[in-house]
Amino acid sequence: MATEALQQNRIIEAPPASAPAANARWGTIVLARHAEPDLSRKIRLNARQYRDWWALYEAAGIAAGQTPPDHLKAAAARASVLFSSTRLRSIETATALLAGRDFTRDEIFIEAPLPPPHWSDAIRLPPRLWGGISRIWWWFFGHHEGQETRREAEARALDAAGRLDALARKGEDVLVVAHGFFNTMIGIELRRLGWKCVQGRGYKYWSTRYYERR
Repeated sequence: MATEALQQNRIIEAPPASAPAANARWGTIVLARHAEPDLSRKIRLNARQYRDWWALYEAAGIAAGQTPPDHLKAAAARASVLFSSTRLRSIETATALLAGRDFTRDEIFIEAPLPPPHWSDAIRLPPRLWGGISRIWWWFFGHHEGQETRREAEARALDAAGRLDALARKGEDVLVVAHGFFNTMIGIELRRLGWKCVQGRGYKYWSTRYYERR
């Protein structure tokens, strides 16, 4: 359903990808989610309070004491091109992961917005549940409150996938440290460009998706 909806709402088209020379190799693309932010989810909020909580989440860095998993450290060691989103939690994750190596901060990789529906203040839910509800309202019902729309985010995901594809076609191994849902949107576009997700490691903090061109 998501892939069909992306096709129906597309506003720009990626150029057809040309194959590398016969003696060249495709690079790989790894999309990683950031580490756990320094903000508690063990609370219950109404919709207005969740809107404020999400604003804090967007500005927060990562909680102390976290260690990158070995598989992600190995992917980082192989990568020749490194990106993070411009959100602090992604920048701090990349900094912890890359141990002094330079990386590019790019706003194209920021998370899609999560404005909650305008429900009664009597409804109080944990942030994780509000996040799921807000994503449904944004994706299926067009609720954006003047922020980025689904259609705009789809165009951004297509642009991001095209950039990653162009780098990997040159043989670059690329690592992106960004956000859970927008990484999924990029992954949909990568598959449309001929990439295959060869390994997925869940959806939690530090999770990864590995893409290869076959």
